[in-house]
Amino acid sequence: MQAPEEKTIVIVDDEMSFTELLGSMLGEHFSCPILTFGNPLTAAEALPRLNVGVLVTDYYMPHIDGLDLIKKAGELTPPPPSILITGHTFEDNDEQTVRLPHFKTILAKPFRWQQLAALIEEHWPKGSPVPLRKN
Repeated sequence: MQAPEEKTIVIVDDEMSFTELLGSMLGEHFSCPILTFGNPLTAAEALPRLNVGVLVTDYYMPHIDGLDLIKKAGELTPPPPSILITGHTFEDNDEQTVRLPHFKTILAKPFRWQQLAALIEEHWPKGSPVPLRKN
């Protein structure tokens, strides 16, 4: 299946109400599709069929953690810039993350959606315009 032309923001967190709220708030800022997943395995299955602009994922989730999901996204061509969100202490200089060039940063929970929006803008794929909504 061919990936859609328009890049998508993908958000994965097992707290689905949080994920949906975050997707809705980001939807007020970005004009591209925003897909939310409450199950990281479902997200991992869907990734190859999507044109992912930026992947945002929680760290602690059932089945596979966010770092494993970021590793899975690394198999895509090109691998999407990835942001890890977590309410737990996690070192971004950890040896595992150093080997993932598409892994960009960690955002500690709680955070304001505007902080995440700024990181998505900052790490949006080069050569592709950031899909901001015009007011």
